[in-house]
Amino acid sequence: MKITDTHTHLYMKQFDVDRDLVIKKAISNGINRFFLPSIDSSTIHRILKLEKKYPKICFPMIGLHPSKVHPESLEKELNNIKKWLDLHSFISLGEIGMDFHLEKKFVFEQKYAFQTQIKWAKMKNLPIVIHCRKAFDQVFEILEESFSTTKGIFHCFSGTLEQAKKIIDFGLKLGIGGIITFKKNDLSHFLHKISLKNIVLETDSPYLSPDPFRGKRNEPIYLKIILKKLSQIYSIPEEKIADIINMNVQKLFFN
Repeated sequence: MKITDTHTHLYMKQFDVDRDLVIKKAISNGINRFFLPSIDSSTIHRILKLEKKYPKICFPMIGLHPSKVHPESLEKELNNIKKWLDLHSFISLGEIGMDFHLEKKFVFEQKYAFQTQIKWAKMKNLPIVIHCRKAFDQVFEILEESFSTTKGIFHCFSGTLEQAKKIIDFGLKLGIGGIITFKKNDLSHFLHKISLKNIVLETDSPYLSPDPFRGKRNEPIYLKIILKKLSQIYSIPEEKIADIINMNVQKLFFN
């Protein structure tokens, strides 16, 4: 069984003490690839350092997270992304998008950053990895305006069935993580209506640990808990689901 964690922040300080052990443990349990989303310019070097240490295992993304969008630093951050896109190979533009979880601020700047990075993804023929928190309408509007065909992942999906269908219509996969295991979540009630061909797995580690580890540091190895939950939802063996999702990742990132 081979599984890809399509969204993990293994480069963060929460893993500084035992990062190699965490990676080794995950690999020994079948999680053989880790996709590393960027947050802003301060994270890129840590991501590339991890890629260098684990080539063909750790894969870097580059992007400006919407929570890091600020008018004073926006152009500098975007210029840095553009520079790196011309210097290095990345598996995706991510994580990018819009976030109004705490407060609805810098709407124009977030929209501009999102649109700009989508444009660069098109130029480089790269998938996008979308962060969307309390901003479904705004993200959908930009996707409709930006281009007709999209490829990538809607990271950490926790919306409605209707929103899921719309995301799939855009050509995006749903990133399913620890939320699916929470006792109070709507996703587990309708996910079986979504074809597995539209799903990829992620942890968002060190965040969003699945039950029974909720509140503790998340790790890529916990993908196996998410996989087990999907097996229960779809009434399909874990190995079969892993094969389908692995094919989804191959087609999206490696074809």
